Amino acid sequence: MFPSHRPRRLRTTAAMRGLVGETEVRPNQLVLPMFVKEGATEPVPIATMPGVVQHTRDSLRKAAVEAVRSGVGGLMLFGVPRTRDAVGSGGIDPNGVLNVALRDLRAELGDETVLMSDLCLDEFTDHGHCGVLDHDGNVDNDATLRVYGEMALAQSEAGAHLLGPSGMMDGQVGAIREALDRAGHTSTGILAYSAKYSSAFYGPFRDAVESQLTGDRKTYQQDPGNVREALREVRLDLDEGADVVMVKPAMLYLDVIRAVAEISDVPVAAYQISGEYAMIEAAVAGGWLDRRAAVLETLTAIRRAGADIMLTYWAVEAAGWLR
Repeated sequence: MFPSHRPRRLRTTAAMRGLVGETEVRPNQLVLPMFVKEGATEPVPIATMPGVVQHTRDSLRKAAVEAVRSGVGGLMLFGVPRTRDAVGSGGIDPNGVLNVALRDLRAELGDETVLMSDLCLDEFTDHGHCGVLDHDGNVDNDATLRVYGEMALAQSEAGAHLLGPSGMMDGQVGAIREALDRAGHTSTGILAYSAKYSSAFYGPFRDAVESQLTGDRKTYQQDPGNVREALREVRLDLDEGADVVMVKPAMLYLDVIRAVAEISDVPVAAYQISGEYAMIEAAVAGGWLDRRAAVLETLTAIRRAGADIMLTYWAVEAAGWLR
């Protein structure tokens, strides 16, 4: 009457479930995104991202040390400058907020963690776009690549192990790799934002970096309905020398993560973005979800889809739960 093998026998205890589990999330697969605000004298809470702050230089160092002690695998830094201009010169300036923060953390942590930096102009431009604009107000791809090359050198010299070009400019990985190699920075790697979609879920992040953007970035970020296009972008980045490729957002694009994992011969990262974080925190605040269970389930789903590395604002807490 009943089959001889009953799958439920392998679910009877936590120990049994752990023994036969197919997908594992480890703390060292998690990366904590962090924001540092120029001139801040105390951490500034981000209203749309409960529990996340814009750090001062001092609080950034302390939080970074705590994160590394928790077991997370890396830190991704974003800068919030006091002033901005049309060409994002603060991103190149060795004394700009992001480069100073990178030097601080490299001096504090050395090689204990993987220090990553956002290589993009959107935080530093007064128009909020990820590149330099031409006379018609459109992003000038090639002019932007030249700036990215300078930015790459500044961030590498400041101590970043991995550079994260997130602007979705054509040829950005190749241009950055060439600039790094020419200057002798052959050990600095590139975490390519290969499939970055024009998502409705970036709003809280833009609050976090105090973005000046009006309009959208649909002319250079990908359309949410396209998968084949994402795979073309990944292949191009691999050909140009990407050391890691990334899909962003993560939770809404699990199918894309899976497709990328099937063709990539380098590690695949996925970014659980601000809106994905905020909607779960809002549901938890309303009493509708169990926070720990929801967070770990989402990370398991991203890992199951094929991500080797996960950027998440819950990295430290999740690392504690997973240890």
